[in-house]
Amino acid sequence: MTAKVVITGIGVATPNGLGVDDFWAATRIGKNAIGPVTRFDAAQYPSRLAGEIHDFTAEDHLPSRLIPQTDRMTRLALVAADCAFEDAGVKPGDIPEFDMGVVTASTSGGFEFGQNELKKLWSQGSQYVSAYQSFAWFYAVNSGQISIRNGMRGPSGVVVSDQAGGLDAIAQARRQIRKGSKLIFSGGFDASICPWGWVAQIAGGRMSTSDEPERAYLPFDADASGYVPGEGGALMILEDAEAARARGAANVYGEIAGYGATFDPKPGSGRESGLRRAIETALADAGLEPGQIDVVFADAAGSPDLDRIEADALSAVFGPGGVPVTAPKTMTGRLYSGAAPVDVVSAVLAMREGLIPPTTNVTLAPEYGIDLVTGQARTASVRAALVVARGQGGFNSAVVVRAAD
Repeated sequence: MTAKVVITGIGVATPNGLGVDDFWAATRIGKNAIGPVTRFDAAQYPSRLAGEIHDFTAEDHLPSRLIPQTDRMTRLALVAADCAFEDAGVKPGDIPEFDMGVVTASTSGGFEFGQNELKKLWSQGSQYVSAYQSFAWFYAVNSGQISIRNGMRGPSGVVVSDQAGGLDAIAQARRQIRKGSKLIFSGGFDASICPWGWVAQIAGGRMSTSDEPERAYLPFDADASGYVPGEGGALMILEDAEAARARGAANVYGEIAGYGATFDPKPGSGRESGLRRAIETALADAGLEPGQIDVVFADAAGSPDLDRIEADALSAVFGPGGVPVTAPKTMTGRLYSGAAPVDVVSAVLAMREGLIPPTTNVTLAPEYGIDLVTGQARTASVRAALVVARGQGGFNSAVVVRAAD
């Protein structure tokens, strides 16, 4: 089946905004949310900056019974799911339970919950470890908790492909709708700003060690020296376009029009990255030519070698400076599985307003040869956007989002 699949509801939580309105108000003006880590004492670590969500109290939004059995990322995801339902004008009981599913992405699972329980195991003994540890750490826990809380018993699952996973999950949700499901939740959330998660991220060797919030995460800049991690993400309600129209959906943000995914070759092989092929596959799936894309939301790794690969891929597909490119994640840090879904949200909101959000703090190094939107937002007619994401280990994913008719 090739039915159109559209976004009808959004729940978003990022370091620079909770909810669609707050998030977009901050993003469109380039509000920086990167700062010193406060969730634990990071003084002893080489990296000490993060994008943190400061104004979220789970107890204000969720039943007390859920608090002891959930990690921070799951609490954020559950509240985002509630917001997405409200935004879409749908209640869980409005659609048969087997016609609704959940497909999310995860990079690390519930790291903070797992750390706390391991600490109890090592310091107090196994009898002090919570029984909820059996699932609260797991990659699929967000899909499970959302489906249980909202009585969603249709096709569900989780995708684990690091930062590319958010787009892979959206693509899987689109497949399920084309197979006949009426509504699928999709997106991703991560929140690993805790000592255990921090050490794991530092071990990757690509985190920035700068202590200047405005100079730490600088993709495509001559001073780029790594990335800053963040927490949060976005969940979207995806529906068949005809079904959404039939129920009188209040919001139709845009269409998931194309998708492509590839793996990079073995390091040292001398072969080209698979990123270009992922982009070309997504364009072909959407039935669009490169000249029909109005903006690219870049992966923006923040490491010179990875930035070079991405810039070369974009230039090969669109021509040097052939399309505006932006990376608003410089305001929040890289949100892992939540990053690309947030970029999809930014893309549809850019279409709605006719405005491309900026890549903050960055001065484009001319050798990259791309048209990077820096400094401030750029007014533009946006009808089709490309979102690019890459994951550690060689994952490449691309999604084309098109404005709703």
